[in-house]
Amino acid sequence: MKKLVLIIEKGDGELWGRTEYKDHLMVESAATVEAIEKTLKKLLQKQCDLDHVEFEIRYDLQTFFEQHDYLKVSSIAKYAGLNPGLVRQYSSGVKHPSAEQAKKIELTIHKLATELQSVSLFA
Repeated sequence: MKKLVLIIEKGDGELWGRTEYKDHLMVESAATVEAIEKTLKKLLQKQCDLDHVEFEIRYDLQTFFEQHDYLKVSSIAKYAGLNPGLVRQYSSGVKHPSAEQAKKIELTIHKLATELQSVSLFA
């Protein structure tokens, strides 16, 4: 199984995805990440004779928060120790985070996911 990075960004009303394999840069747009993955897998199979591809999805912050709109941006910012207004600007595309700020937000999201996985509910 070949694992490739798939970068997802927002385009004009659609999502854009791009991946590289050897000397091939492949770019696709669609309404969903799943549709981009499906098309790119077909292209990789046809053009590069590459079967069994798995993508590691990487989002820009604006697209991440749009695709995961159930997350409260200001709560994530507070949890990360960042200014909520600034993170809202990142999520709307008004400003772009430094690599350090983006990593801090990413680590916070991963920490929250780990905490949520340990939750047990009873009725």
